[in-house]
This record gives sequence, structure tokens and C-alpha cells, in this order.
Amino acid sequence: MTFDVAALRRQFPALDTGIAYFDGPGGTQTPRAVGAAIAGTLTGPLSNRGRTGPSQRNADDAVTAFRAAYADLLGVPAAGVVYGRSATQLTYDFSRIIARTWQPGDEVVVTRLDHDCNVRPWVQAAERAGAVVRWIDFDPVTSETDPDSVAAAITERTRLVAVTGASNLIGTRPPVRAIADTAHAAGALVYVDGVHLAAHALIDVAELGADLFVCSPYKLLGPHCGVLGAAPALLETLRPDKLLPATDDVPERFELGTLPYEIMAGATAAVDFIAGLAPGGTTDRRERLRHSWHAVEVHETRLLRLLEAGLAELDVVVHSRAAERTPTLLLTLPGRRAWDAFEFLAARDVLAPAGSFYAYEPFRRLAVPDEHGLRLGLAPYTDEEDIARLLDGLRAFMA
Repeated sequence: MTFDVAALRRQFPALDTGIAYFDGPGGTQTPRAVGAAIAGTLTGPLSNRGRTGPSQRNADDAVTAFRAAYADLLGVPAAGVVYGRSATQLTYDFSRIIARTWQPGDEVVVTRLDHDCNVRPWVQAAERAGAVVRWIDFDPVTSETDPDSVAAAITERTRLVAVTGASNLIGTRPPVRAIADTAHAAGALVYVDGVHLAAHALIDVAELGADLFVCSPYKLLGPHCGVLGAAPALLETLRPDKLLPATDDVPERFELGTLPYEIMAGATAAVDFIAGLAPGGTTDRRERLRHSWHAVEVHETRLLRLLEAGLAELDVVVHSRAAERTPTLLLTLPGRRAWDAFEFLAARDVLAPAGSFYAYEPFRRLAVPDEHGLRLGLAPYTDEEDIARLLDGLRAFMA
């Protein structure tokens, strides 16, 4: 099943600017339905949660709908959905909670492929606990995870493995399930940064082998916030610091203070919007999401092949080479600065940002001869004209 890309694009006011956006890995554009849900909730009636009057019910319903939507998106129970300000905030919070049980000599595993959001919180927590940090490496030539380093990193002393679902820098999708199986055999927890993966694929947290999975709605057409999904039974074993009068119920024990009901409503609207892209004639939202993500994958893969064919004719180095990856490419341009290309393209209304994008470890591991890389990320609203404008801009820059 496919969807009408031209009709889809009309739902995004930002596309009326005429800019071709390739910055989806840093944050997608937002459809009108999401903005309307935020505005409608915020202008009320709205107050603190309860069931007595309409303002209280609206707040309570926004929370309930949010948990149900992300339960469908991630394949977890609604009681396993935790709201957060960002994936980074959630990861720091859970790293502090989980590390309370670590002892000197315990081991924590992180990867050279991850965004620093899924590295530094664990490294810092390990340092405070006296735990040993071990690393899973990747091959900078193939962009693939090194299986030997997986086997070497995970031992009987491993307490947690933090791994990305997909690299936000080069798109590589590591073998998360295989890594998780090895970790679980050692009795370790698995924390998956799914921020980039959840923007391109339907997630099943249990099938992936994740114990805790974090994503960011603003990477998948929604507002700026973070979401963590886990089994409620696991969350019951984790004890965060909280205010004495605050509920100890899961998942609310992890959500400190009054929740932003309007942002939650916008995040719910984003899930519903995605589910409506190519719903496949079913009313079940999880199944609608399954059909829609398949259509998005077909669309993005076709455009990725078109883009790769055009880049193959240019003097650029594409560092995204893994067999399993998202439609995200990192380029360097021999003899030229990626930042200059970014500015040149921006002047032509093509937004293809340059940087390392908080992917500190993978960018260092690639050892590119430039302080930045040019990242090209596709989104559901990308079309063939966007690809043509990007390639024309690069040709002009390199002429």
C-alpha cells in the first residue's frame, strides 16, 4: 500500500516556505493536526487532572490518550509508557535509578555507534559507582557493528547494555536482538535508544529485545518531548526519588511534577496522523501503524535509491554503508568543507545540516578529514523534487 505524497505535503505548513528539508534526524516538520491538538488542549477548558469537571477530565483524558497511543506505537502496555521532556532527560533519569544497585567491578556496555544521549549518562553513572565501562565497536569502512567486540564486551559481570536502534549519524541498524539475547544470557538489562529507529519503522519493544526503549515524538512529526516504553513489571522494580505526596503508581512515579497536557495531546495526534497515512482498511491503530510504516518504508527506500544514484556521480564520500540502515546518509566532500556545502545549500532553500549531531563517538570513530559531515535524512514528506533540488545544489557547489 502507498500513500499520496502530494496530499501528505499539503498537511505541513512548513513546506509552504518552499524549503526542502533533509534535517529529519534532528527533528521533523509538524502537520497541522498536531498543532491543532496542542492549541485545542491548551485553550481548554484545562486544569489539573481529575474527573469532576470538564477542565479536569480534559487533562486526565490527554494523559490516558497519550499512554494508549504510545503503547500502540511501541507495542508495550499503556502502563509501561513514561513521559519525559526528552530522550536525554529520560536516559539520565533512568541511569541514576538503575545505577543505584551497581557495585565496584560491575560492568556497563555502551557502543561507539550511539548518540551521546545513550553513552555519557551510562559512562558517568558507571564512574560514580566504580563500575567498568566496556565498548562495542563498529567498522568505519562498512558501518557495521563488530560482532567480535560484542562477544568480548558482554560478560558475566555486565549489568546493563546500552545500544542504539539505529545510528542518527550514519543510519546503521545494529543487530539489537542478537546483542540483547547475549546481554540477557548474562543477566543484564538492555536499554535501547530508539529515537532514530522509531522515525522509520514500527517498533515492538519485546521483539527487539529491549528492556527499556526511548524515543522522541519530534523525530516522528510530533512535538518536542520524549517517551520511554517498558514492561510495567520492570518499572515496578525501579525506585526513583520523588515528592512524598506524589503517586507511587507506575508509570507516574517517574514523571515529576505536573504534566504538559497540551504537548501530550500533540504527541498523540502525531501517532494518529502516522496511522492514517496508509491505514489498510482496519480500525485497529496498531495495525494501521503497521500498514502505514510499511508504506513509509517503501517510499523512503525508493527515494534513498534515487539519492544514492545521484551521489554516485559526484565526488563525495558516503559513510552510510551498512546493509541494514535507515534512509540517512552522512557525506564528506574531499577537499571541501561540509559546513560550506551546508551554507551553500541553505542559500538555495535546501536544508541539509552539517555537524556531528551529538554522535560524538561514531564521528570520532569514522575519523573523517573534516570537523563536520553533511547529513541527509529523508522523511515521509520528502519527494522527488526535493531529491532533485538537493542533487542540483551539490552539483553546483562542487562545480
